[in-house]
Amino acid sequence: MSYTKPAPKPAPILKTSIWVLAAIVFGVGFSYFFKQINAQSSLTGAIPEIELGEFPIVEPTVKYGFALDTFVTIEKIIQPNEFLGDILGQFHIDYASVDQLAQNSKEVFDIRQLRSGKPYTILTKDTSARADYFIYEPSVYEYYVFDLKDKLNVRHVERTIDTQIHTAGGRIQSSLWQTMVDNGLSIELTAKMEDALQWSIDFHHLQKGDEFKVVYEQHFIEGQEVGAGKVHAAFYKNFDNEYYAIWYDGSEEFEGYYDQDGRPMNKGFLKAPVKYSRISSGYNLNRYHPILKRTRPHLGTDYAAPYGTPILAVGDGVVTAASYTNGNGNFVKIRHDKTYETQYLHMQKFATGISSGVHVKQGQVIGYVGSTGLATGPHVCFRFWKNGKQVNHLKLDFPPPAPLPEELLPEFYKIRDSYLATLSGYVIPEPIAATPLTEPSEEGEERRSL
Repeated sequence: MSYTKPAPKPAPILKTSIWVLAAIVFGVGFSYFFKQINAQSSLTGAIPEIELGEFPIVEPTVKYGFALDTFVTIEKIIQPNEFLGDILGQFHIDYASVDQLAQNSKEVFDIRQLRSGKPYTILTKDTSARADYFIYEPSVYEYYVFDLKDKLNVRHVERTIDTQIHTAGGRIQSSLWQTMVDNGLSIELTAKMEDALQWSIDFHHLQKGDEFKVVYEQHFIEGQEVGAGKVHAAFYKNFDNEYYAIWYDGSEEFEGYYDQDGRPMNKGFLKAPVKYSRISSGYNLNRYHPILKRTRPHLGTDYAAPYGTPILAVGDGVVTAASYTNGNGNFVKIRHDKTYETQYLHMQKFATGISSGVHVKQGQVIGYVGSTGLATGPHVCFRFWKNGKQVNHLKLDFPPPAPLPEELLPEFYKIRDSYLATLSGYVIPEPIAATPLTEPSEEGEERRSL
């Protein structure tokens, strides 16, 4: 029987040392682990957060109800003597299609009414292929869309108009036109204010320092000013004389401009047969004739204006003559009633439809300023007959027209008082130094305000 001696037990000190060493190793490892975590956290915190930006949203360009970005857009102006067939032929539309388009659209738009100088737009997917749409804009207020695809039709679109009531005014420095332009007001508004006051104010004899105020509609389309609308009230002060024109439309029969007492502004005759002109020679029994070189009575009033300026009938009546003589040149004579007749000399040409026997309305264009006959330059010699005798119309006093009916006056006075308060509360700005204004006449000549 053999015997193995058991191994000796470790000493207590050695056992304790092993545990201490293990604890140290574990502690160092644990410390290193957390240092790495903290370092990683510190590193992560040092990097700023990066947010991905939103992709930009590109709004499509929409016009005429179409997203223009999806088409090739061609914008042009109609040229003189250019017809729809000529235009569409450039974009691969044959004449058979143009004819069919004209037939299909005649209830909406007569293609013969296309006017030179007006803009149009072609929309097409491919310039080498047939165009898709033709869009015609006769004014800023409307347009016509011609579908050139299978439908071959047209639709009329009226733009939405935002109307605001504005008040403006000024102090005359040179002319009404110049003063209004210098005050940032449109020529269109000037003409409409003149129309409201034309029976009371002779705009050919304005004085520096005269004052005017006007309450009017300003039209906007898509936030852009596009023109002046109705003049609701106008005021003009010449020396100590004050004139008002108040628009009243409470009754279709009595619609129009009235003074502050409810009397119609329409006095029967306009103050002058042309706008934007000057008196170059007045009624004079002893005038020296510039062509005949001798003293000869001048029984009319000469209004100088550029060639082509419209000449207006000063009152309702019947044309008794539209003819030519060596002295008068082209002239029109109108009988207004049993008492009054007027005559307009030296016309460049007659307005369309003007001939003997034709009825004309006050303000209707009857011809255009020229220099035919014995004339040294463009003007209209305006002559006025009363009971068969030529007289100076500027010195005539016509009886005032009857006021509005009694039953309409309370409503009119309410409207009047509202506008008078607005006009009274408006402070006229200080005058602005005038700058020469040049504008084209209808015949393309320059017209300078006087």
